[in-house]
Amino acid sequence: MAERQKEKKKQSKKRGSGQRLEAWKQALQMELREHKSSFLVFSVLRLLVVVTMVLQFFNGNYENVYVCFLTLLLLVVPSLVQVTMKVELPTGLEIVMLLFVFSAEILGEINAFYIRIPAWDTILHTLNGFLMAAIGFSLVDILNRHERFSFQMSPVFMAVVAFCFSMTIGVLWEFFEWGMDMFFHLDMQKDTVLHTISSVALNPGGQNIPVVITGIRDMSIDGQSLGLGGYLDIGLYDTMKDLFVNFIGAVVFSAVGFFYVKSRGKGSFAKRFIPRLKNKDRDFLAIAEKEEEI
Repeated sequence: MAERQKEKKKQSKKRGSGQRLEAWKQALQMELREHKSSFLVFSVLRLLVVVTMVLQFFNGNYENVYVCFLTLLLLVVPSLVQVTMKVELPTGLEIVMLLFVFSAEILGEINAFYIRIPAWDTILHTLNGFLMAAIGFSLVDILNRHERFSFQMSPVFMAVVAFCFSMTIGVLWEFFEWGMDMFFHLDMQKDTVLHTISSVALNPGGQNIPVVITGIRDMSIDGQSLGLGGYLDIGLYDTMKDLFVNFIGAVVFSAVGFFYVKSRGKGSFAKRFIPRLKNKDRDFLAIAEKEEEI
């Protein structure tokens, strides 16, 4: 008797987990197809990634095949976040996020846009600062407008939090790049060729006074010229440039968010990038779970 009850419990758990999985799949499909414009962009980008993956496989570039697979997963993340966290990403923000993923992974890494177009990395880091400030701002805005909380945060405070959130994400990403370069030698922090350097390590007297060397035209290792036309900086300039343009993007959206709160939602531009809580009739996971129960 006890064994039968255990078996029934196992079967009911299996049915329950199967129903939850089906509900998740259905909710994700509903989320992906909610807005025609973002779904069109998602479909086109996914097709391009699949084509790229097939070409890279036949060319024997298996590392790039992995990048394509990762990109396919990342393209689903915006919809997954909306289903899981019950937030509504504006269509404009969702489309920009999809294009950002495609531009960074497929165009930047596989098609070498980071090398072919010097400003490509700068553009993406600036956009990242803007997007992360929008997300940080929305987190505070949702809290600020929640019915369970009685306090109200000022527009200045909300803008500062959005800025700090964006800069924190930017710093964490640079930590990640440094880690990949340090332990796996990937060169995610792209090097910079300089013609002027200054360093206290070159001071012959060991004093804390930098020695400046200008007009550098080449450098050599073990007597062999690298042919770079200058001194090779290992990642520092790239990291600081990335953080600076992230700073610019964060400041821009923090200012936009400030005036958005000041006018309480009158600005149409900010609305396109600030997530908000879902309405109950758009909670696709709850809808899918009810359908599964029926």
